[in-house]
Amino acid sequence: MKITTLRLALLLVGCLSGLARAKPLAPAEVLEVVKTIDDRQRNSGDYRSLAYLEQKEKDKTDTAREAIVYRRSVDQKLMILFTKPKGEAGKGYLRLDKNLWSYDPTTGKWDRRTERERIAGTDSRRADFDESRLAEEYESTFGGEAKLGAFDTWLIDSKVKPGVDVAFPVLKMWVDQATGNVLKRQEFALSGRLMRTLYYPSWKKLFSESKGADVWYPGEIRIYDEVEKANSTIVVLKSVDLRPLEANIFTKAWLESKSR
Repeated sequence: MKITTLRLALLLVGCLSGLARAKPLAPAEVLEVVKTIDDRQRNSGDYRSLAYLEQKEKDKTDTAREAIVYRRSVDQKLMILFTKPKGEAGKGYLRLDKNLWSYDPTTGKWDRRTERERIAGTDSRRADFDESRLAEEYESTFGGEAKLGAFDTWLIDSKVKPGVDVAFPVLKMWVDQATGNVLKRQEFALSGRLMRTLYYPSWKKLFSESKGADVWYPGEIRIYDEVEKANSTIVVLKSVDLRPLEANIFTKAWLESKSR
């Protein structure tokens, strides 16, 4: 989406916030809101951030992990390299050609994973660290309005498009009418069973030279496992850097080199 189009979309979100109580969003307006969510998180270049993951599980000691997340928008590549604790250091995930691979330096093996893969055993998934692709992967409809705390939100219901591989095929999102940010997201199995609930208590922005506009990212994601009710994960994204990365960084050889 071009910058001018994005500005128009954001203007639409602002204008519609005052009209939302008068009438529901039309299908074209829902699509514009979803496209805006995607575009705000897209850099049109490279991305690097430091991620902290805190995991709580029933009858287990809480764990903390640190990872570096690398992304490249032009070809939708993603790498997650764990650096702490010592027992996790060197492990990682690499998305290539829409395939997700995991690497364990203790065995030197690469294994192909599904989109349902729990990243490092936490309640997070690949999509929690990647760019938003809602318009590309889902068909969305207007689900009404709702209060979420002090926020007036639109409810957006989304169902995966045929032939697309995602972790969860059905979504419900609470989108802030004033800003267009996703505040809450629920993810369901095809059976209708609720699998995860996510909250986004803070959103941050950083100007991107490659995009010529701001890039938005969640400062924190709180993930609640709705199957194992006692389990939850907090993801905190820090030290975001949008400068170009090494040309060969998104390769198996590069990740392997980090554990030697």
